[in-house]
Amino acid sequence: MFRASRLLSVIGFALLAACTDPNQLAKATLENRVDTLTLYSLATAPLNRPSAYSLSAGTAVRTWDVGTNFDFAYSTDPAGKSVFLTLDVLGLASASSVKPGLIRATSSFDAMTKAPLDGYVTSDTIVVAEQALFFLRTGITTCHALGVPLYGKLEVLDIDSVAQSVKIRVLADQNCGYRGLGLGIPKS
Repeated sequence: MFRASRLLSVIGFALLAACTDPNQLAKATLENRVDTLTLYSLATAPLNRPSAYSLSAGTAVRTWDVGTNFDFAYSTDPAGKSVFLTLDVLGLASASSVKPGLIRATSSFDAMTKAPLDGYVTSDTIVVAEQALFFLRTGITTCHALGVPLYGKLEVLDIDSVAQSVKIRVLADQNCGYRGLGLGIPKS
């Protein structure tokens, strides 16, 4: 009798462990919202102007303040073209298998409801124009004991060639591993 109850206890614990997925994402708690930000050319802007975007912080940042804690920078090339520079292009990416990147989108900003897993440009300069749309991905971030990226979406609203700046509309999903890009708390 004792052996049977002990065996049932072991089986019960095994079934409980099998049903609990240690890689399951924690419940999303942070609301997705849209921000409008301005980035200034890394090549020409004064140091007090932000030139980069950090998806994990959800804001424009000055590269000299944050080291490598950003996902891409805005700059102008010698021909005057507006470009996004990934961390890898800048020689700042970690050796992680997942690097920050962007992927061009063809639908409207509002129709970009779920970020893709793969296909991000991580090692090339990306020429941008007004109304260009992109999905964003960070490198691996460690949150809730999981090493997963964060995702977002971006629209180029205006490029000011005189100020050498770009105005962007961006939504950053700061819930670890979630790819849902609608407003509010994501479900997936």
